[in-house]
Amino acid sequence: MKVVINRCFGGFGLSDEAFEMLLHRKGIVFEKQQAKSKLAGTFYYAAGHLGDEEHYICKYEIVQDRSDKDLIAVITQLGDAANDEYAELSLIEIPDDVQWEIVEYDGMEHVAEKHRTWY
Repeated sequence: MKVVINRCFGGFGLSDEAFEMLLHRKGIVFEKQQAKSKLAGTFYYAAGHLGDEEHYICKYEIVQDRSDKDLIAVITQLGDAANDEYAELSLIEIPDDVQWEIVEYDGMEHVAEKHRTWY
């Protein structure tokens, strides 16, 4: 099974091009609005609801499943162009029968086999 992780400090993030391609693959019709500040980037909304917070499309909610076939296809097709400004996305292969989770420290991620943890 393939899984997408971020391999640099900063954090997981898709470029606008990658996110738009992912939305198209999922059949999600959207409108976009450029933020007033370059730091804020681009905002995405369900078609017909531009600027309506109730219909805001959050990148991180769309990419919760890092083994999603559409996400894998976008990363494969775009390569480095899929990376957001502070991301270095990588596809890794893990055995299909492993229960896994993504472990993150300061944006740098790796995949670990799930196990019990107590604090």
